[in-house]
Amino acid sequence: MWEFVSERWQDIAYRAFQHTSLVVQALVLATVIAIAVALLVTRVKALEPVANAISAIGLTIPSFALLGLLLPLVGIGTLPSVLLVTFYATLPILRNAVVGLMGVSPLLMESAQGMGMSAFGRFLRVQLPLAWPVIMAGLRTSAQMSMGVAAIAAYALGPGLGQYIFTGLTQIGGQNAVPYAVVGTVGIIILALLLDAILLLVSRLTTSKGIRA
Repeated sequence: MWEFVSERWQDIAYRAFQHTSLVVQALVLATVIAIAVALLVTRVKALEPVANAISAIGLTIPSFALLGLLLPLVGIGTLPSVLLVTFYATLPILRNAVVGLMGVSPLLMESAQGMGMSAFGRFLRVQLPLAWPVIMAGLRTSAQMSMGVAAIAAYALGPGLGQYIFTGLTQIGGQNAVPYAVVGTVGIIILALLLDAILLLVSRLTTSKGIRA
């Protein structure tokens, strides 16, 4: 195993960077989409059950099945990987964003309006900061799930360590089958733990001290 890693450490490091980059970019897109949809839900309360249903049902769709639907539409490579990871990343964030934004006291919003704040100002300075810890909890859950989904996206020749896992599976019985699968799997686990630690730190740094747990 050590010889396998030492001979390929540069490729492993590059694929680990690709994997992390794919997940982080998808998380950024997913967060923007989720907060925008959640904000719409807070304005149109009838959309809340719809958003919750989409979050729940979306998570039950097998990632391989969705990837199979994407391939005829967008081909193979990076694009289907980004779309796949972004879709699944959005769901936990959306659910938590709806809960967080809806949980802000209407009295606080009315007080902010009475102080002359615009709708955008109330969202940016009152609603979003109060809902932020809940949103970040969803973001951390989404990050862990996205690491695994990004590995599955390698089936469509997407970037990342998932290629090592699929290479190992296709070479079962071969000399390097196990090292390929182990390096890919362990590498993704390590990346997931590191990303979660970074997001936890970001959550603490960006959460107001008055509401920090």
